[in-house]
Amino acid sequence: MKKVVVVLMGGLSGERKISFLTGKACSKALKKSGYKVKELDAKGFFARDLKKLKPKLVFNALHGKYGEDGFVQTLLEFLKIPYTHSGVFASSLAMDKELSRLVFKKNKIHVPNSFILEKENEQEFKKKIKKEKINFPIVIKPINEGSSLGVYICKNQIEFKRNFNRMKRDYDKILVEGYIPGQEIQALVMGNKAIGAIELIPKRKFYDYEAKYSAHAKTKHIMPARLSKKKYNEVLYLAKKAHEVLKCKGITRSDFRFFKGKFYLLETNTQPGMTKLSLVPEIAKYYGINFEDLVLWIAKDASTNR
Repeated sequence: MKKVVVVLMGGLSGERKISFLTGKACSKALKKSGYKVKELDAKGFFARDLKKLKPKLVFNALHGKYGEDGFVQTLLEFLKIPYTHSGVFASSLAMDKELSRLVFKKNKIHVPNSFILEKENEQEFKKKIKKEKINFPIVIKPINEGSSLGVYICKNQIEFKRNFNRMKRDYDKILVEGYIPGQEIQALVMGNKAIGAIELIPKRKFYDYEAKYSAHAKTKHIMPARLSKKKYNEVLYLAKKAHEVLKCKGITRSDFRFFKGKFYLLETNTQPGMTKLSLVPEIAKYYGINFEDLVLWIAKDASTNR
């Protein structure tokens, strides 16, 4: 009898559309591997429907809020259903850019200079930017979104004020960080092994939502990343270290900037995209792991108490 796998997709975040793309691709791969697959949109009272399906495991293809921030992981632990990717603690920690950066700094992983600005305390901006020794251009972003949603690069005070006013309609806390130029490098970790690193050259200002998911954005992918052997090994080491200090499971993708000989970790993604334009499948493929095998590995890695 075939194992029933429920692929959770969609959900309630701003990444709902991308989650469907990830979910459909993974669903197709699981069917090829012999699983009986049920697709479930994680909105409304989906837990009731999930219980009725009685899955042997849940393949979590959600992105963003409620999907990779510990919320759905808590539900799956409560229902005692094995699931993929990271557990409650690692998911909530990695999704929170404020807390995860404290962990990275404590473990001697370089991150950009940054501070948190609450929406009602805009007047503190000048004081904090001076204290943290941050110069324009700066990057402002929500502390708990994925896919570069709500991220702005500001060249001056005027641009900051305009974009901050946009953001505070939707977010209570905003991360302000110094912009790091240089190479954009992203690295894949599977289980206890760092697999490889890719370099991105976006034609847009940076690797934003449009660059990630639109074919016409034409981001250039260079695999493997153009680094010396020593530096390539270093970024793999740092990605694995980030995965471990956050206590992640399954796969993660860590996003770095490489500038003047140093890697700066921007974030670690516990549920990276698995669409045809996504980076994790591309890195895996280069090292001989095809898409079906990658999805099968993730499914077989599922458990509770993650």
